[in-house]
Amino acid sequence: MSKTKTAFFCQDCGYESPKWMGKCPSCSSWNSFVEEIKQKKGGSAPFSKNSTDAKPVVLQEITKNVKQKRKLQDEELNRVLGGGIVLGSLILVGGDPGIGKSTLMLQLAIKDHHKVLYVSGEESESQIKMRAERIGILNESCHILTETNLEAILNHAKQVQPQILIIDSIQTLHSSQIDSAAGSVSQVRESTASLLRYAKESDVPTFLIGHITKDGGIAGPKVLEHMVDTVLQFEGDRNYVYRLLRTSKNRFGSTNEIGIYEMLGDGLRPVENPSEILVTNSDTGLSGISISSTIEGVRPFLIEIQALVSSAAYGTPQRSSTGFDAKRLNMLLAVLEKRCGFKLGTKDVFLNIAGGIKVDDPGVDLAVTMAVLSSNANLPIPAGIAFAAEVGLSGEIRPVNRVDQRIAEVEKLGYKKIIISQNIKGLNLSNYKIDVVQCTKIGQVVKTVFS
Repeated sequence: MSKTKTAFFCQDCGYESPKWMGKCPSCSSWNSFVEEIKQKKGGSAPFSKNSTDAKPVVLQEITKNVKQKRKLQDEELNRVLGGGIVLGSLILVGGDPGIGKSTLMLQLAIKDHHKVLYVSGEESESQIKMRAERIGILNESCHILTETNLEAILNHAKQVQPQILIIDSIQTLHSSQIDSAAGSVSQVRESTASLLRYAKESDVPTFLIGHITKDGGIAGPKVLEHMVDTVLQFEGDRNYVYRLLRTSKNRFGSTNEIGIYEMLGDGLRPVENPSEILVTNSDTGLSGISISSTIEGVRPFLIEIQALVSSAAYGTPQRSSTGFDAKRLNMLLAVLEKRCGFKLGTKDVFLNIAGGIKVDDPGVDLAVTMAVLSSNANLPIPAGIAFAAEVGLSGEIRPVNRVDQRIAEVEKLGYKKIIISQNIKGLNLSNYKIDVVQCTKIGQVVKTVFS
């Protein structure tokens, strides 16, 4: 009886070593090596083309085979993918446990008009049927398969010939070519490689649901993210009903797009106008609240910024920020202290972006500073005013990109005034019915708002 051969694999990058190592020489991560059984000898990868078919071709002689993007029923998913799903693409969807990854994919399977094969290794058929009835079953061409063996899944896919394949999840699959347990580095890498070959050879778009680690990264080797065409991150706070779908990698589109969903009892509802849910329609004048126009990808929308400034009760002032970069908040507070003369060094400052979203757009700087000053003076900002400008270290109001779309979004939602930078070239103010105020310094903005 032959001895079983084992090796040590790095769980972060997949580096192989014959012995255990404390630090991975490839990705420099510590204590990431796990012993696994090596691949069986003589095994052949399933569903692979004959290697003799490929021949070298001169670049100029290659005919361009343009694959059109297939439109899905979910417009938010279409936007994040760059206008639709490309035939033969491999898409990895990651997110926290219970955030709604399986619900998003099942909703795609049962509400789309394409022929879909939904493979689940975590739920039974009856459990999937219960969730499908709660969401609402519409697609009569949705096939459900509860299987974890990779070769069996590929054989069923070859027989069903779906237009879209969904795997829930990649960590539950195991191949008979590998002796290690499901979810190991070897199994995840081999399963993804086989599904990649199937997607490219059959032109079937494939979605892979992936688990994440406690650090927020996709579980498994880092090579998993390199192999797929698109990596989607489904995120959100469980205390809120809104979920964000972001793109961290996309070979067929932009990585700046964002999709917004609302988690309801009957599934995820795409939010077409984020401004309506992220801005509170309140007639009571409260201090520390400002409205900013921001842009994610090609979509402009309004966000509500809430600030609270109070005297430090324990000596050392606290600086807390939710949804906004804490270091940038400290920089803006230093600008208000140094350039504008506002004494905030002994004050606690708390900042929150309403709705539980995260913003890294510098165009919200002016709204952040005005929310802080409003709370500090206990003076509410008059209703109907929005902001869209960056604040420099010298206290100047700097212009931001695509300010025309920001102004149009503010005007569409019925606001009366927007404050932007004066150093903007080529902006025709006659195209807008809203009052566009251009300023150069923070002091000028304060006089305009509170006078």
